[in-house]
Amino acid sequence: MTDVHPEHAQLQADRIYLGWQYILLHPDPGPPPKRPSPVEEAAAEQPDPAEQELMRRERMQEDMLNRPVRFLRLLMLAMSVVILAAALAGYLAWSFALVALLAAGGVAAILSYALLQGDRAVKYRVLEQQARDERQQRERDKDLFRAQEEHAQRYRDWQESKERHDRQLTWYAVAVPDEIDRIDVAGGTLPGWSALVTLLGATRLYSGGHLTVLDLSEGAIAKDLIELARKGGDDPLVWVLPVDLPRLDLGATLKPEAFADVLAHVVSVSEEQRSTRDLSFDNAILERVLEVLGENATISQVTAALRALAQVGDPRDDLRFGLITATQLERIGTLFGRGVSDRVVIERAWALESQLRKLETLGTQAVRLPPARLRVVSMDRQAGVFGNRVLGTYVATALTHILRQSPSSDRPWYHTIIVAGADKLRGDVLDRLMDACETSRTGLVLTYRSLTPTVRERLGRGHAAVAFMRLGNAEDARVASEHVGTEHRLELAQLTETISESLPGLDGGYTSTICQVEDEREARDGDHADLAEDITESTEWGRTADKISEKERVLQRSREFLVEPHQLQQLPTTSVIVTDATADGRRVRLADANPAILTFPKTTLGELEDVREAVMALDPPAGDGNGEPPPNLGPPPPRLDWRKGRQ
Repeated sequence: MTDVHPEHAQLQADRIYLGWQYILLHPDPGPPPKRPSPVEEAAAEQPDPAEQELMRRERMQEDMLNRPVRFLRLLMLAMSVVILAAALAGYLAWSFALVALLAAGGVAAILSYALLQGDRAVKYRVLEQQARDERQQRERDKDLFRAQEEHAQRYRDWQESKERHDRQLTWYAVAVPDEIDRIDVAGGTLPGWSALVTLLGATRLYSGGHLTVLDLSEGAIAKDLIELARKGGDDPLVWVLPVDLPRLDLGATLKPEAFADVLAHVVSVSEEQRSTRDLSFDNAILERVLEVLGENATISQVTAALRALAQVGDPRDDLRFGLITATQLERIGTLFGRGVSDRVVIERAWALESQLRKLETLGTQAVRLPPARLRVVSMDRQAGVFGNRVLGTYVATALTHILRQSPSSDRPWYHTIIVAGADKLRGDVLDRLMDACETSRTGLVLTYRSLTPTVRERLGRGHAAVAFMRLGNAEDARVASEHVGTEHRLELAQLTETISESLPGLDGGYTSTICQVEDEREARDGDHADLAEDITESTEWGRTADKISEKERVLQRSREFLVEPHQLQQLPTTSVIVTDATADGRRVRLADANPAILTFPKTTLGELEDVREAVMALDPPAGDGNGEPPPNLGPPPPRLDWRKGRQ
């Protein structure tokens, strides 16, 4: 089985990418198989020492047994010589001598024959041992040849496995389909959110979409995304509130009823336990005030009318500054009847005025802005906490009303809204924003630093995917592990931990672009059109990953862990556990949201399931069994054109 690269190497507009999953479809085959050792072969050819020792002992035993026979034969031969010499000398009669010679010679002949037979037996055993050794050597030669053939086949198989392992993809895209209405991100650090927002924003903009980021985190998490967009040729619009509040025209086109609803929710930000009845009462007061002020009333006019209604200060000052007219002042005095209810109205009007004053400069210096596909509204970390909550609630509620008035899009996630730090908004504000995005088919990403009761009630509600990042709080980690399920075993790449440990924290803040914008400014074209190159040059993630060697990027070690609370508290900065519902049930995947992984040579934009199905469909043999190399696996994914796919 071989690996294939996806035929499509471009980002898909109907996929929302949350990171990359590290998986090795082909495990490391290890070291090559060992060849039969020449030392072992030479040792196998040597005679068996035990057999040699046995033969030596047999020869010694044979020699010891033959010694008396040889001595007796020598004695018989000596007697024959003596008898013959005596007969020649005349001491013995020849008749007696002949008999004695025959007897001694016969005994000597018999002894010589016995010795000859013994030598033949020894030689036979030696020849038999040699024949046995030769048979064993032939068997060893056959075994060695067979072992060499098996080693050659094993080496070819290892070579093919090694090539598949070295050329395989290692990072697979983790995406959710466009049927998902919303993505809830629970937990995480500011650098982790920065990685996720950069990845989400880059892939959305690259695929031709539009993106709005409402950053309530006060951590400048979209800073890398802004730089990346500029590098790619876009001019993003960045509002830093409250400094840019005069140039924020969001909500300027709302009807009085919708504007009153927005302001009522803004006032409720400090009163988390207020009921719907309280909101309705504030809404009624504001609607009546706006009826008096007429169309296109500003916040300054609204607060002036509320001061008059609450009998705070001298209304002549507001008359002198032109915030309210004498006719309007007279009508405001008669909006509500006299009696006990007056005191309630005055108190609420006073509360409304005291909080809406933070928005008095809204839209007072509105400028004509050019079209931009990336818009970022952020809160200045130097501003007050309460003031930022008021501003954030206003922006979220105004966006909600604009979405409610917009027609439903035929392209889901074409316009995407990211709210970072959504746990700072009231639950009913979140509910209305979720409903408006679902109705208009606008993509919505909500990130929560902690799992408050308000967040838990809404986490994953509806057709939403849930992503968990590092959860430092033990109770939050317990809730997250129960949501995911502790039976899941996930694989974490060593590279994810390495980069997370080496990445510096976020510093600085946003730089407003609204005060520098020109009325006739055109969106410029960037000099660079390569998304991977732009990520490397423009983001802290790319610069950090660029310091890592090519070998470390391609294949690394990994470790498995269970989804348990203590593991969730120690997740690397960019790790994201993504859960979403499928036709086969809920699936759980571990992704790395580091956008720099897109630049790695072993990264694919295809999902693991799609690539695995493609591999199984092809399923060609790795070789022909005769040492032929495996088929060509295809080129790596081409580099990405940032401007490709723009509308």
